Amino acid sequence: MFSERLRIILEKMEAAHSRSGRAKEDRCELIAVSKTHPPEAVLEAVECGVTLFGENRVQEAKAKIPLLPSRCRWHFIGHLQKNKIRQALPLFDLLHGVDSAAIARDIDRIAQESGVFPRVLLEVNVAGESSKFGFQPSQLEAQIDELLALSRLHIEGLMTIPPVAGDPEHSRKYFAALRELRDRLQARAGLPLPVLSMGMSDDFAVAIEEGASLVRIGTALFGTRSGKTWKPSEIDSLDE
Repeated sequence: MFSERLRIILEKMEAAHSRSGRAKEDRCELIAVSKTHPPEAVLEAVECGVTLFGENRVQEAKAKIPLLPSRCRWHFIGHLQKNKIRQALPLFDLLHGVDSAAIARDIDRIAQESGVFPRVLLEVNVAGESSKFGFQPSQLEAQIDELLALSRLHIEGLMTIPPVAGDPEHSRKYFAALRELRDRLQARAGLPLPVLSMGMSDDFAVAIEEGASLVRIGTALFGTRSGKTWKPSEIDSLDE
């Protein structure tokens, strides 16, 4: 049952906050990763008090979002393709996966054409995995001034996905490295980068201990996915 899974997650988040000694005003926020799950599942989450959701496919989100209450907030947490930028900008409050200077420039240009100022996070491939998108840390340090000069982007912080590991403690060094990189970039640029998006179902408690602002939790909240992506034809309408 979603409400019980949510209760367990929130208790674990609170315990992690306590262990970290973080102030009450420095609380991490939960993103319920709703990708592939139908609107009915999201509505159940809303009824339990969750209002922030994460999607990683623009077309799926474009079909799903209008079916759900307007109080929901949406973050894009996947790899954003150039040809999906224009559709994504009006849908999402925050784009997590800005993973190259090229895509940042494309977002900035299209935002200018659209008259918007998107909030974004820069994705960092902290572990240097060839299978993952993202800036290498040294690359981001070299390009941060160029990125901050893009007039339409509100760069609010960093995001990372550590290597898959059986033990959550294996992720700690990557979360710490992202926080330390953020601190260096802040000192260099003289601008705040308050948001750290890091931690998922298996390692979110460690991420909170290392300073996460946002944790992205899907399976631990919604249960194991069937592998089938929800499609708009599967539901006609949903009451608000």
